[in-house]
Amino acid sequence: MEHFDLCVIGGGPAGYAAAMRAIDLGKRTLLIERDRIGGTGIYNGALASKTLWEIAHRVSSTNELMRTRGREPFRLSWEEVGKAMNEAIFERKYLYACHMQMLTNNKVGTMLFKHERGTGSFLSNDVIRIQRPGFTADIKADHVIIATGSRPRTLPDIPVDEQHIHTSDGIFGIEELPKSIVIVGAGVIGCEFATIFSNLGGTRVHLIDRADRILPFEDADVSELVARNLERNGVIIHRSAKLDRIAVEDGQVRYDLTYTDGRTETVRVEKALISVGRTPNVEGLGLENTSVERDPVHGSIRVSGTSSSLPHIHVVGDATASNMLVNLGEMEGRHVVERIWAGKTEALSYDNVSTIMFLDPEVAGVGLNEQECRKRGIAYRMARIDYSCIARAIAMRRTKGCFKVLVTNDDDMRVIGMRAVGEHASSAIEAVALMMRLGTPIRELAELVHPHPSITEGVQECARMLLGRSIFKPDVFEDRMQCYTWTPTVSSAVSAA
Repeated sequence: MEHFDLCVIGGGPAGYAAAMRAIDLGKRTLLIERDRIGGTGIYNGALASKTLWEIAHRVSSTNELMRTRGREPFRLSWEEVGKAMNEAIFERKYLYACHMQMLTNNKVGTMLFKHERGTGSFLSNDVIRIQRPGFTADIKADHVIIATGSRPRTLPDIPVDEQHIHTSDGIFGIEELPKSIVIVGAGVIGCEFATIFSNLGGTRVHLIDRADRILPFEDADVSELVARNLERNGVIIHRSAKLDRIAVEDGQVRYDLTYTDGRTETVRVEKALISVGRTPNVEGLGLENTSVERDPVHGSIRVSGTSSSLPHIHVVGDATASNMLVNLGEMEGRHVVERIWAGKTEALSYDNVSTIMFLDPEVAGVGLNEQECRKRGIAYRMARIDYSCIARAIAMRRTKGCFKVLVTNDDDMRVIGMRAVGEHASSAIEAVALMMRLGTPIRELAELVHPHPSITEGVQECARMLLGRSIFKPDVFEDRMQCYTWTPTVSSAVSAA
């Protein structure tokens, strides 16, 4: 029976990162993947959906210019959109394929790394069976990392057929752009697809939200800004709505809603997208043959960080049933390997992780937002500036958005969170994320010389506001700038120094 230092089950972003880090440390590693290396991170997740967003964003920007010139809107067929998406997928797939081929042809790689296509399942705590048509093999491993990813969660009363009613995986398989679509679920994925379809034009988008506002985990001003832009783009948001029934009738999707005020509504559309989260892939792993503890209700693996109840079996990425993001999965995969063989002792921290939501406008964040601070009773100072005050945004003609910076309510004023809403949001967030990691006071950001014109000048102006040194004064531009202090007992304006 072949023996490995590490067996990784699942070749998505988390599993692949873990395998590559193990090779760095000279460990003999087996990577088992049943389908395609790269997983959801390439084929029906991050890369595919973000390619769609980029295309739709360009179409929308072009059409804004067309409208100001009185010209007909620019349109792309779904075939053209899909071709561009598939080209992007192929490029990323090709990178993985070339890397693995050259790695396995490399002398060191040949000794340390092995890839097997098939399913991996436990026969015991340390024996894994690999199976594919016409092939079965058993191996032993000192450590096992489960990185089997996730799939879209479905609802018991909604008959998903991937013809009329789709999941967020199946929606990529549509053959033409629908004239209308309803999206069930107003979280990140639902709002991203609402943005994509509405920006492409030609599709009437309905978005069902059980809460009174979309993206309820974000501050109200952020979620309302996104909602206004979606509605301006023709999206119909059904707020505080309960979905009573959804079904396919005469080739259309009919859905019935009840609102909190007692109103009811019936709407018919061409397609439906169910976007209510994802569930980890742990079925078929043979966990019943191990001593790994599982949740008795959901069947998911009980984890503490990335550790299961057995010290040599680890769980990373979407399989943990939390933090389902590519960058976090990769971070977890590397962390596990370093904890086992590189002497890493510190716990994995998610405190300063940067995130981005591909909406209109895009939303990036790091650290805490206002509602999280208030929920925890953390005093803070906040500065907010609209994009309409930033020269680069004005030059780009993209003034929808804002920066919000939160700092500690003390003399040091260290950053505890930031939200960027608008063009270049993801680029603007990184300097602040680094400041948070290093504990750098906000005055350092205020004194940097930023390139001009640049979007990041808005972040600097927030820092200056907090120090009472801003070029534009918040008490003059009250509709575009805000600066105040919040404590658990009182909220007051920050006076200029």
